[in-house]
Amino acid sequence: MRIGRSTVMILLISLVVGFSIIAVFPTFSDAQSESKTFVTHSGAVVQTSGKIIDPLYAVSTVEFDPMEYLRDFNYGDVSQLSDGTVLREFTIIAEDDKIMEVSPGVFYNVWTFNGTVPGPTIRATEGDLLRIHFINNGSKEHTMHFHGIHPAGMDGVFEPVGGNGGQFVYEFEAGPVGVHPYHCHVMPLEEHIVHGLYGVFIVDPKEKRPPADEMVMVLNGLDTDFDTENNFYAANTIPFYYQHHPIQINTDELIRVYVVNMVEFDPINNLHLHGNLYKYYPTGTDLVPSFYTDMITLSQTERGIMEFEYKYPGKYLFHAHKVEFSEKGWVGIFLVNNSTEKDTVELDYGS
Repeated sequence: MRIGRSTVMILLISLVVGFSIIAVFPTFSDAQSESKTFVTHSGAVVQTSGKIIDPLYAVSTVEFDPMEYLRDFNYGDVSQLSDGTVLREFTIIAEDDKIMEVSPGVFYNVWTFNGTVPGPTIRATEGDLLRIHFINNGSKEHTMHFHGIHPAGMDGVFEPVGGNGGQFVYEFEAGPVGVHPYHCHVMPLEEHIVHGLYGVFIVDPKEKRPPADEMVMVLNGLDTDFDTENNFYAANTIPFYYQHHPIQINTDELIRVYVVNMVEFDPINNLHLHGNLYKYYPTGTDLVPSFYTDMITLSQTERGIMEFEYKYPGKYLFHAHKVEFSEKGWVGIFLVNNSTEKDTVELDYGS
């Protein structure tokens, strides 16, 4: 049988394609079976070729440390004026070009105050004079707007500070007592907030609150694909962090948590504590708690103070009771140590 030239060409092409598939297939197989390393909740290091849905952070280095932020309070440079007034001076630098790995393999353009999201927790006593030297090293206009009481010219709304080194000095008396957010107030406001330009401002009463193990939790969300819906949720920016690195506290010791909700795009957020109830002070402006509960619901920038003690040692969850939020990262654990044991946590109290 005579084979035509066109038939020969088709056979040759088929052979070439067949050999190509055989040669390429092992490469695809190797790629599909490539091992990934992660750490489980118990601390075991595991390798898998499957998809890591709920990754941990011990293998890769996280630029922002939520555990350090948790109990880090910035009291400023302190001096005293001739009339006896305490002056606290702070320098806050805004930037908008930082790229941070917010979850393994997930990189996000964070806009920062002093290099972190959230920015530093500014702390003062009622009646102190605050002088905040604000420097905008970003490419866009930014400001600092403090919730609380202050003159109109210090409100951070009508005096945008230009980028590339623009400066402004905010000066006002600390008050009222409580926990307040601060954030950039340049339009479009949601863009500046969702990228991370916010922080916490705590004003202590002159008579001081009772000593406690104090910490700050900023509830936030991350819209990593810019569709105005959050892909991750967290307390203090890094999803699942406190689940994988439990917060250690002691039994029979007063715990005080300053909570601020900065989640954009969602109308509410909430916080549920397992195995316990807490006294809750909305905004922290009253020294008498408003109610005793195990869950609070917060709108954006709503905040308050939680106070509680654990009677029994062990692991206790805290998380958003809005399931979507907890499944996308807003979940953590308190590891309660027995206060009679030698390995209890020793801390310097914030107030």
